[in-house]
Amino acid sequence: MIQVVVADDHQVVRAGIRELLADEPDIQVVGEARDGREAVELALAERPDVVVMDITMPGLSGVEATRQIRAAAPEVRVLVLTAYQDDPYIYGLLDAGAASYILKTAEGQELVRAVRATAAGQAAIDPAVAPRLIARLTQPGPQPDALTERELEVLRLAARGQTNKQIGAALQISDRTVQNHLANIYAKLNVASRTEAVTVGLQRNLISLTG
Repeated sequence: MIQVVVADDHQVVRAGIRELLADEPDIQVVGEARDGREAVELALAERPDVVVMDITMPGLSGVEATRQIRAAAPEVRVLVLTAYQDDPYIYGLLDAGAASYILKTAEGQELVRAVRATAAGQAAIDPAVAPRLIARLTQPGPQPDALTERELEVLRLAARGQTNKQIGAALQISDRTVQNHLANIYAKLNVASRTEAVTVGLQRNLISLTG
């Protein structure tokens, strides 16, 4: 029996996944998490075969939750199920240790197959993101600290404790754009949180708290 934990901050999404998987005789949902912190706690308590993980959740993000789960329970495999197909999210999650990456636009049976494949130790990658992942693996990418000037601006403001909304107002960009910049920063610096990004940025002299 494949045991699954579902982590998503939308109750309707969790209920839909549970209902879908309930029809499969070899799959059992053993827990639901409303945010990344609950996902980590459930993963460590239940030790499921697969955690179906959303990316953007309150508190702990899916990226950081994945990293913590993989560090503490490497036998638990993470299947990312998300609406985002931006490169920074894809790379950030896979770098954090996610085994599979499926979009929420996928058909129900695609998700079922992805759960089985992930539990079996295989990687399930949505066809919509597979070409970009292959390109990234086969072509040299940017250096880890090669942040753009705008990304450095975002990181500097994050270091001063400003929220996404405050950063957006200061730079005259949307909250979503700030979020995308942060995801890109995380991927380039190989970190999973604002705190880690700021710490690494300071260590590498990319930013300063006085500049």
